[in-house]
Amino acid sequence: MRTEPLRIVAVAAGLSQPSSTRLLADRLAEATRERLTSEQDRTVEVRVVELRDLAVDIANHLVTGFPSPALGKAIEAVTRAEGLIAVTPVFTGSYSGLFKSFFDLVDNTALTGKPVLIAATGGTARHSLVLEHAMRPLFAYLRAAVVPTSVYAASEDWGAAGDEYTEGLPSRIRRAGGELAGMVAGGRTAPRAPRADVQDGGSTPTAPDAPDAPGAPGAPGAPDEDSGTGSYGTKGADDAFDADNVVPFEQQLAELRVR
Repeated sequence: MRTEPLRIVAVAAGLSQPSSTRLLADRLAEATRERLTSEQDRTVEVRVVELRDLAVDIANHLVTGFPSPALGKAIEAVTRAEGLIAVTPVFTGSYSGLFKSFFDLVDNTALTGKPVLIAATGGTARHSLVLEHAMRPLFAYLRAAVVPTSVYAASEDWGAAGDEYTEGLPSRIRRAGGELAGMVAGGRTAPRAPRADVQDGGSTPTAPDAPDAPGAPGAPGAPDEDSGTGSYGTKGADDAFDADNVVPFEQQLAELRVR
């Protein structure tokens, strides 16, 4: 039986050649492909859409309402893909205009539920929050399923090994690619990161049984769920709402003023 390949499309909005944005898109696509081919008995097709080559077509489509054949194929590839990787350079604190213009041309229901990995490049790490304040809301609006790990690559990240607070760029790329692969392959649920104790081959320590807190289920004096009795009293007619015993708020307030 012939099995259709899984289609992964990476959209890169870099303007220069060579482009660090294209490089990051390629790395993320390769990490996703490696994870899918190692864990799934499926072939994987990867296509990279460079918006630089479609800039004039995108502008024409915005003013005419009609896509060129090349742009139409790019939009179709994005909407039909099982997984999408979206990478933009940061311009003036947000995604580039070219990046936004392209996704403005995608039907706003076409990406519903589609796993999407977001990434960005910039000259300084100070713009890294663009992923959270610009890109993630954009794809949330489009109702895509954005993977938990997003990847930002500043100039100094290329070739760096990370520091005590942050993984290096290759590790972040592998983790994000693995999450996208997991969502594409099964149920669109991001895989959980392995626990350190299990990864090291050790057994998961079991916490000693804590003494029951007072009032906790099973503790002395706790309410009996079956009988409705316990230290909190007896459930029954006394707990029922009695409209005749309700004191209006105005009356309670008047009594307080008299005192």
